Amino acid sequence: MGLDYQLVLWNKYKKAYDKIIIISMLLYIILFAAITLIFNSETTIETLVIRAFGSLAIIMLNIILIIGPLARLNSNFLPILYNRRHLGVSMFIAAFIHGGFSIFQFHALGDVNPIYSIFTSNMDYNSLTNFPFQVLGFIALLILFAMASTSHDFFLGNLSAKVWKRLHMMVYFAYALIIAHMFLGAFQQETSPLTIGIMTIGFFTVASLHLITAFKEQKIDSMKMEEQEGWLKVCTISEIEEDRAKIFTVKNQRVAVFKYNGKLSAIHNVCKHQGGPLGEGKIIDGCITCPWHGYQYLPSNGQSPPPFTEKVATYQLKLEGDMIYINPEAFDEGTEVEPCNY
Repeated sequence: MGLDYQLVLWNKYKKAYDKIIIISMLLYIILFAAITLIFNSETTIETLVIRAFGSLAIIMLNIILIIGPLARLNSNFLPILYNRRHLGVSMFIAAFIHGGFSIFQFHALGDVNPIYSIFTSNMDYNSLTNFPFQVLGFIALLILFAMASTSHDFFLGNLSAKVWKRLHMMVYFAYALIIAHMFLGAFQQETSPLTIGIMTIGFFTVASLHLITAFKEQKIDSMKMEEQEGWLKVCTISEIEEDRAKIFTVKNQRVAVFKYNGKLSAIHNVCKHQGGPLGEGKIIDGCITCPWHGYQYLPSNGQSPPPFTEKVATYQLKLEGDMIYINPEAFDEGTEVEPCNY
């Protein structure tokens, strides 16, 4: 595995993005500390660090979770999606500082192992009002660590896209644990309605955007296509933008029909990298380019240009007048299919 390792290469856009992340995090911490000390000058440094980095981590996690649906709803958010993993690692660092200081302040000053103490110092697991909420936060931190430590494409390539994706989908389980950790902690220790209100707004924003995106996707899946002698009627040529695609569901599979240089080609919609929607991308330099991370495929055969080896399934199209039809039977991944000329 080590032979395939490559250091991360930052282009100017990634460098600018990372600078924005770092500066924003520093400004938030400074502002949080200033406001806290103005209104509560007796706050200890440990408590200030715990609250500042904890609130920063949850704000960043909410932002991370809304980037995906926002990018599906509006392509202007795609550049942020492209660099989302950097934001995720930065969020983990903030959560780690929060968790580290919490463990030190509440569990590291006795004779019991601090990790053991997290699970045993409060045994009221059957109580809602006194539940050991720190356990939930600790488990969430472990999940975030697993995600941050495997964020590089080295792990994506060696674990396989499916395994890697499932691992990183655990962010939703971590988010649920963090929400429970925050609400139980807030109810037990925090009386400010502002804190609870901010957490509630964040949760409903994340949930609402995901539901809106799900309804949009459901429309594609529920679209009925007329069948004619084994071919499915797709749409007219004019309904597809130049160098773009329309997405359809064929035999429970998403298919993207692309229009480019007087030609039409159809491929499976799912990118081999992280499952990105190829049909929401565009053709650049003759290649279908995934909108998520820039992976490319040749439209006529679904193969990534050498030296890359990713392949997706292809489909046969035909024209009757300006109406496009698709054969619902997919060819093997990487199969060359003659494009339809119009």
